[in-house]
Amino acid sequence: MIALAETSIQLVPDLSLLVHLLLVVVMVVVLNLTLLKPINKVLAERERRTTGKLGDAETITAEAKGKMRAWEQGLKEARNEAYKLSETARSEALREREQSVAELKAELADLVATQKSELQAQQQTAQTALELEARRLAALIGAQILGRPVSTQ
Repeated sequence: MIALAETSIQLVPDLSLLVHLLLVVVMVVVLNLTLLKPINKVLAERERRTTGKLGDAETITAEAKGKMRAWEQGLKEARNEAYKLSETARSEALREREQSVAELKAELADLVATQKSELQAQQQTAQTALELEARRLAALIGAQILGRPVSTQ
């Protein structure tokens, strides 16, 4: 074992250890100033811009949703107004149609009444003419059968 101890490297703390530690600290400071700080600064700026853009995007999205709701509400109101106008026009047309039908019914009733009165007058005239003709024929037949004139009273 002694031979092994003579051939092995033994570290004894001396001044070179402090120099190495000092070099590591200097390297860390130099790297931090020249490399890490600018990278961190760029990353922070990128994060700030991204967050800002996301905030802007959320604001724009909220505004777009508000405008969409307003547009949909306007569209709904316009549809309701159109339905009301359509219903008003339909009811007006129906009322005019009913009025026209009522006028036609009244006109037809007048025409039917006029035709009935004319038919009754014609019937009366025809009945009177038939009665006179029947009396004349009866008198003629009676005169032929009796051989003498018959009175038509």
